[in-house]
Parts: sequence; C-alpha cells; structure tokens
Amino acid sequence: MKLHYGLDELNDIDWLAVLQVIWPFMMVGFILILVALIDLYRHRKARTNVMLWTILILFFNTIGPILYFTIGRKGAKHHEVRN
Repeated sequence: MKLHYGLDELNDIDWLAVLQVIWPFMMVGFILILVALIDLYRHRKARTNVMLWTILILFFNTIGPILYFTIGRKGAKHHEVRN
C-alpha cells in the first residue's frame, strides 16, 4: 500500500468527476452568502455592525452567513420592535 503521493499524481485525477461532487456544495455556499448579504443590505438600518457582518459573511464563506443568520439577526429584532 502506498502511503505517500507526490504532486505528479495530480495529473491522474479525473477533475471532471471531482467538479461534479464539489459543484453543489459551492453553489449552496454561494447562495447562502448571497442571501445573507441581501438580508443584511435590506435591514442595514436595523442592524448593528453592518461592516463587520459584511466582512464575516464574505471571508468566512459558509460559517459567516450561518453566524449572521443565527446571531446577527437576533440582536436586530430588538431594534425593529423599538422603531
């Protein structure tokens, strides 16, 4: 059994097959980011730390939008009730 592989074995990979597996995950991550940014933009007056949430959503691809939807929107509900 071969335990170590070199970079020359990368040429043997069927990249089309790998892309078919990775593509749905990439699309779900992209849609999640897009929906989080749209929601943040639409409610930017009610949200606090809009720039921080934008950076988190963009640079922490999957975890950023999930954190925004679980934490970032909870704090905004108090602001919406007051207005």
